[in-house]
Amino acid sequence: MAGRIPDRDITAIREQTRIEDIVGEYVALRRAGADSLKGLCPFHDEKTPSFHVRPNHGHFHCFGCGEGGDVYSFLQKQEHISFVEAVEQLADRIGYRINYEGGGTAIKRDRGTRARLVAANAAAAKFYQAQLQIPEAQAARDYLAERDFDAAAAAKFGCGYAPAGWDTMTKTLLAQGFEFSELEAAGLSKQGRKGPIDRFHRRLLWPIRNLGGDIIGFGARKLFDDDNLGKYMNTPETMLYKKSQVLFGLDHAKKSIAKSHQVVVVEGYTDVMAMHLAGVTTAVASCGTAFGEEHLALIRRLMMDDSYFRGEVIYTFDGDEAGKAAALKAFEGEQAISGQTFVAIAPEGMDPCELRQARGDAAVRDLIARRVPMFEFAIKALLAEHDLDTAEGRVHALRDTVPVVARIRDVALRDEYARQLAGWVGWEEVGQVLSRVREEGAKIRKAKGVDDAVRVRGRGARNRPEAEAAPNSARPNPNDPRLWPQREALKAALQYPAIAGTVFDSLPVECFTEPAYAIVRQAMTSVGGTSSGLSGAAWVDAVRNAVDDPVIDPLVTELAVETMPVEEDNIPRYISSVLARLQEVWVGEQIADIKSRLRRMSPSDDPDGYNAVFGDLVALEAYRRSLLEQALDPSAGVG
Repeated sequence: MAGRIPDRDITAIREQTRIEDIVGEYVALRRAGADSLKGLCPFHDEKTPSFHVRPNHGHFHCFGCGEGGDVYSFLQKQEHISFVEAVEQLADRIGYRINYEGGGTAIKRDRGTRARLVAANAAAAKFYQAQLQIPEAQAARDYLAERDFDAAAAAKFGCGYAPAGWDTMTKTLLAQGFEFSELEAAGLSKQGRKGPIDRFHRRLLWPIRNLGGDIIGFGARKLFDDDNLGKYMNTPETMLYKKSQVLFGLDHAKKSIAKSHQVVVVEGYTDVMAMHLAGVTTAVASCGTAFGEEHLALIRRLMMDDSYFRGEVIYTFDGDEAGKAAALKAFEGEQAISGQTFVAIAPEGMDPCELRQARGDAAVRDLIARRVPMFEFAIKALLAEHDLDTAEGRVHALRDTVPVVARIRDVALRDEYARQLAGWVGWEEVGQVLSRVREEGAKIRKAKGVDDAVRVRGRGARNRPEAEAAPNSARPNPNDPRLWPQREALKAALQYPAIAGTVFDSLPVECFTEPAYAIVRQAMTSVGGTSSGLSGAAWVDAVRNAVDDPVIDPLVTELAVETMPVEEDNIPRYISSVLARLQEVWVGEQIADIKSRLRRMSPSDDPDGYNAVFGDLVALEAYRRSLLEQALDPSAGVG
């Protein structure tokens, strides 16, 4: 019997959850002022951080793409789950028991689809880990032991074993209350000729987790010669498991990656284990596909620095040929971070796991320490094919490498490699090599219809800070100085309702001449104003719900998240001055109206009426002067 989650539980779970902790599992956040954190947006590709989180108000907003909301919204957008699933997921995290209405406190509600698939994967992982201890799994234990992985290492990475029975795991999970449709949707089981069967049989398994730590799939390694289904198998694409968006070991490595601004990309599950056990705790591996752009975007968000990307991506390969092929691909790709990309190749064609076995943990750490820039490795790999001791060899070497160097898109980096190329080849005329690289580069870019100036301008446009971003035509320009008092007043009321208080509530909607701002102001009034008793996420959400406009709705979270331009200690005084400035503008308009009325009145025809209006004018002008003094308070940081 399904029940409804009551509003009080939704509010309590949200208030007990730190939004920065949830967002921080997907995005590296850095402090950006009082009660403000920022990072690279997980919802669109960007190189300059425009994604902001306000912990005290429980909201996030990206000034680049406009996405925003509370912690529930973030999980819904990031994990592609329903609102109910987001609430239940957070409740599970903090140990909160939901009292479903209509189902009674003793009845456990059937969780959302995604939550059920996560639970099924977790149950399967527990089953597989237990199976690793049975006699049949001796081959799996031997495989790990032969590679110097003990029981503790296997437990750390969740290693398990899929037994030989066709449906052993499936029957176990069905007995636990899961349905076959759920097991099939999770990629754990499939329909056989005679009924449901397990997907994995007689294989060593590794659980694959997402950034939040949920098990979303498995990688399985062949152990027996009569197993003809390939050396490695992975969970098929499911609601949870998207191979282009997951990395094995990222749950172990994410904190080290964020801290050190470095990631080491290896090729296999045992390589990840070897790296971590050797002390290289930034190692990850792609799962069933090559390391691609979506993986890179995921890593970049974890390695974000305050104002620019400075991380290192280090690829390890089993041999020179594989490294050379991968390095040359870098020249054809986006080259978004090629200047920080490195190659590390172990001697004698060994992979990191074999290197650790043969030469110990120190050799693995030394492998990473001796990394070579990706471009340098690719160019030197091409040079190695020529005899540089002869004039003919040097000429042919330049013919092969100049076009490669010319494809480097960063102009400064391209020129520097051209100079280095001259030295590596032994060509005395450095300027000649530099000139040839520039000419070849111009040909390449002309063929593509792009020149350096256009590329530089384009890159700058993409990297504009959020304050300079082009506003949505349906929403007000955040940089319009005429609308500054209106915007700051709304920010004050949303972020600090107790401070804005009755002064803000007394402002007539006519103070907000910008239509979008007037809608937000009217929404605040409709839910009781700043004196409603609401605050934080509940207050912001109440205003958002009252707006009920898909265009204006993101504006509410934008105003709730945008930082105040003063230090925390000065915020009360700043808010007072902002509200005074907005009042002063409105009172000024009333004074202009009264002066117009006086010009139309005759003191001799209606002296009492004229004197009454004149008295109003004197009072309003005195009030305006007092407001102006508050609005120009230098200690508030406003003037």
